Amino acid sequence: MTESGHPPHLHTYHQFLYAPLGRVEVSALQTSWPVELATGLWIPAGIAHSSHYSWDAVVVVETFDADRFDLPYHRPTLVNVTNEQKALLLSRMRSSRPHPAGPDVFARLSATHPDALPLPTPTSPAVLAVAEALARTPGDPRTASEYAADFYTSTTTLRRAFQAETGMPFSEWRTRLRLNHALDLLDQGQTVQTVSVQVGFASTNGFILAFRRYFGRTPGTYARRNTEGSRGRP
Repeated sequence: MTESGHPPHLHTYHQFLYAPLGRVEVSALQTSWPVELATGLWIPAGIAHSSHYSWDAVVVVETFDADRFDLPYHRPTLVNVTNEQKALLLSRMRSSRPHPAGPDVFARLSATHPDALPLPTPTSPAVLAVAEALARTPGDPRTASEYAADFYTSTTTLRRAFQAETGMPFSEWRTRLRLNHALDLLDQGQTVQTVSVQVGFASTNGFILAFRRYFGRTPGTYARRNTEGSRGRP
């Protein structure tokens, strides 16, 4: 049995790569990323890369228009694949009908952090546009009223739609989004104060209180435990 793969190439679209069976190794920017059962790989548009597949590899690929979707990554990035995301990918793989990858699939695959808070995706056009704008820039200080005006809807309509479509108020949804984004920044080794500013909290203390409320520990404790855990991994 021999390996197969693709020589160096690049895409004009973002790519999410997953291997429910076997192993895939992607090489780019003088680095290699192994993709196996519990991990997926985001490959941003425009990144030249090559790939090698083990003889038994089953490869699942989702593509996203780079003009429509903004990745939070600028280089290939490994992410954990949750059971829910695995089920989503396999169900789409089994389907015989055309199934273009749209905003809902992108949102569900983008929430890849294992500690991320549940964050339902709204469905109506105006509310989805607001949600996507927040996902691109979690620290945006605009209020619900300002977002409503910018997306040509009323504040009441926006708030009601968030509640009806996600099961939570606009402020709760945005707080969860910001905290999910904070998890990735803390994993990157950024300081609590820096993360607080980047995700849009008015004060570091407010960020610490919100983080502890949702995750049961302070962001500093979370970051230290993650660092210690990563040092212990082979």
